Amino acid sequence: MKQIVRIIVSVLLLVGFAAPLSARDFVVVIDPGHGGKDAGALGRKAKEKDINLAVGLALGDMIKKNYKDVKVVYTRDDDYYITLQERANIANKAKGDLFISLHTNSVDRRSKNRNTVEGAETYTLGLHRTEENLEVAKRENSVIVLEDDYSTKYQGFNPNSTESYIIFELNQSKHMEQSVNFASLVQSEFGEVGRKDKGVRQAGFWVLAATTMPAVLVELDFICNPTQEAYLSSNSGQKELAGAIFKAFEAYKENFDYYNKGELVVASRPASHRRKIEEQQATETTSGEVEYRVQFMSLDRKLPAKSKEFKGLKDVDCYYDNGMYKYTAGATSDMAEAQKKLKKVREHFKDAFLIEMVNGKRVK
Repeated sequence: MKQIVRIIVSVLLLVGFAAPLSARDFVVVIDPGHGGKDAGALGRKAKEKDINLAVGLALGDMIKKNYKDVKVVYTRDDDYYITLQERANIANKAKGDLFISLHTNSVDRRSKNRNTVEGAETYTLGLHRTEENLEVAKRENSVIVLEDDYSTKYQGFNPNSTESYIIFELNQSKHMEQSVNFASLVQSEFGEVGRKDKGVRQAGFWVLAATTMPAVLVELDFICNPTQEAYLSSNSGQKELAGAIFKAFEAYKENFDYYNKGELVVASRPASHRRKIEEQQATETTSGEVEYRVQFMSLDRKLPAKSKEFKGLKDVDCYYDNGMYKYTAGATSDMAEAQKKLKKVREHFKDAFLIEMVNGKRVK
């Protein structure tokens, strides 16, 4: 138990000393999972490490070509091995604003649906509410055992022991809201390119716990399914997946600029976002006016209307999305008014952000 406590303290110290935002380029850290002696999940021909790298490099190229004020940092840009902690160290040293870890999913060889399972899912750090989520975390954390004396390096954490995952129950990321926000955007864009949406999920991933910024781990699809393996291995499939994540990044970065620099002009939103607003406006006979709300909390349970966890906020509402109850404050069609509300909410919830609702549904 003492070893577990040391892990918690170490992670909290990392978060506590995260550098504050300053006038500098936005830094996105792209983490292609596995590499070198660690091949990751295997298909009939393809290796996870190669798919992750190809999608990661394509994503980085798209960001570089479209954003002069964004610095792209890779945890690896070729086929070599790097530990989970080294990946987090690279991200923290770069003072990243967003961490995107790319992976390819699989299931046990004994699974009956091994050749048919499909779908993309995006994880944030949190509690594993299902055995399926825990198994994914165990598989991705298991790379630790490739290191010499890993028990000492990771202060007693055993990726194959369910008990070890208590550290992720005790350490909830202070960047939870922004992480869930970006994860939701990614899943929405995956749906746009025809990927089966397996939703935003939470589980205990070491690499997410050790980073000091909004962070997600993306499982692109299942390499054990021959059909999906062919797609994941193709140049067109890899570019399409990278393009979907890039579109999510566009929306996230645009919001980041407005909330932190005041540069957002709503009319300049990506075409795909404007199209989604128009589609939602056309679904009802009502006016379909865009409504701004401040999202400040996401939980897997519904809280009572006057919960103490709202810290005195009175105009609280809630919507259900991707298996989570998401709590908002305020409701206005005036962007300037919404911005004022955001500042007030951030006095209590520093990770809060604005969302757009049309006909009672969030536009993503």
